[in-house]
Amino acid sequence: MAISKVKLAIGLGVPGVVMMCFGLVFFLFGSSIVDQQVIKNVKIDPNSGMSYTMWRDIPVPFFMSIYFLEVLNPDEVLKGEKPMVHERGPYVYREYRQKSNITFHENSTVSYREYRRYYFWRNMSIGGEDDIVCLPNMLVLGSSILMENKSYLMKLAMSATFKAFDEKPFIKKTVGEILWGYEDPLVDFLNKFFPNMIPFKGKFGFFAHFNNSDSGEFTVFTGDEDIEKVHMVDTWNGMKTVNYWRSDGCNMINGTAGQMWPPFLTPSRTLQFYSPDACRSMELVYEQSGVSNSIPVYRYIAPKTLFANGTDYPPNEGFCPCRQSGILNVSTCRFDTPMFLSHPHFYNGDRSLADAVDGLDPNEEDHSLFIDLHPMTGIPVNCSIKLQLNLFMKKVEGISETGSIAPVVMPLFWFSESGYIDGPILKTFYTNLVLLPALMDYMQYILLVVGGLLVLIAIILAVIYRKEVREKSSRHWKQGGESAVSDTAPFLEDSSINRSPTPSNKT
Repeated sequence: MAISKVKLAIGLGVPGVVMMCFGLVFFLFGSSIVDQQVIKNVKIDPNSGMSYTMWRDIPVPFFMSIYFLEVLNPDEVLKGEKPMVHERGPYVYREYRQKSNITFHENSTVSYREYRRYYFWRNMSIGGEDDIVCLPNMLVLGSSILMENKSYLMKLAMSATFKAFDEKPFIKKTVGEILWGYEDPLVDFLNKFFPNMIPFKGKFGFFAHFNNSDSGEFTVFTGDEDIEKVHMVDTWNGMKTVNYWRSDGCNMINGTAGQMWPPFLTPSRTLQFYSPDACRSMELVYEQSGVSNSIPVYRYIAPKTLFANGTDYPPNEGFCPCRQSGILNVSTCRFDTPMFLSHPHFYNGDRSLADAVDGLDPNEEDHSLFIDLHPMTGIPVNCSIKLQLNLFMKKVEGISETGSIAPVVMPLFWFSESGYIDGPILKTFYTNLVLLPALMDYMQYILLVVGGLLVLIAIILAVIYRKEVREKSSRHWKQGGESAVSDTAPFLEDSSINRSPTPSNKT
């Protein structure tokens, strides 16, 4: 029994000590090991497996949902009355993105162009692409604003041209025509007789040149030399800054291309990205921590200052000329067309914007944008980017088509680009970039605790064994002493019996 306890103590103690040693190693170096695994997986490297594939092909399903703000009272608007709109949508398109012309450079950067393709998804839409919608005619009302400071004679000539081609201030077209373009004789006429007067040819539509197109050449850092710079934009179309705006700060190209960010994010950091469609860099701020599809995330949202004017937020002065807070004047990068970007229904904007149009109801639940990021890897898990396109319109003297329109920033439509990790991609992402790093992080405590328990049990067994040995030795000594005494007693007894009594002297 004693021998078995010794063996058991050794059998438990040795593995326990080994486990504690490994646990100590993990405690001292475990976080570094996890970090190195994350870095290996998030660098833009063809050998990094899943992360590179996600960066190149974006397998996450993306959808673009479009909501039109249809004008209900176009005749009254021409008379100077307040516009009344009704939201129509969503009209949903499945969006596919794929990077092409990928070229790695010696300075730890990579260049690429990302192509976008859109396919209409009728089962997720409220109607078909053949639905008729009434919207302001940007060719007429936008061109009229451009002509406002021209001579009266030129404005009369423009008005006569509109009449000759039967151009109205409001149009009724199908959803497909408004988005992807329609043939307009006025466009062909202007391009033929007044070259370069308008910035487009062929079909006219808001997304006419969007499908099967790219958003320019991005050159971003791979993270090979500095993981803090992975995905950060080095140049866009060969430029480190743009020249659309009136200040150096507003012209800076900051952050990433808006798809992935550097790893090891903290709540104190902001998310910066450059948007070619908005012609500027944007910045989102941390709102809260949470969990999305079992993955820990940080939620980032747009601050109220994103589209604030220069008066309310001086750093935005470079984006002016400004109107009310809540809209971004993008005319400088849209061929001087009086176009404005905003949140849907002018959410987070000056209340006068929504009050100028009946039928708008800005609210956070429906109209705010967000990105949920896994902070350890900087990879988005869920996102919904919502923006609205608006046209500034008003009466222009000499152009009768503008009637008596009161000055108003008129919402045309808003869109939501949304996507989330799901299916096999979610499982692979969770296993490789969430579960395994978490297990490695917890392993240090498991090894230390289990190893400590084994060593403790081994010590207890050793103490018990030692106590038993001492007790046995004590019993053996006592038994040996009693035996010696009993062997001597008879000898003494016999001696006293056989000895002759001492004679006494008689007197």
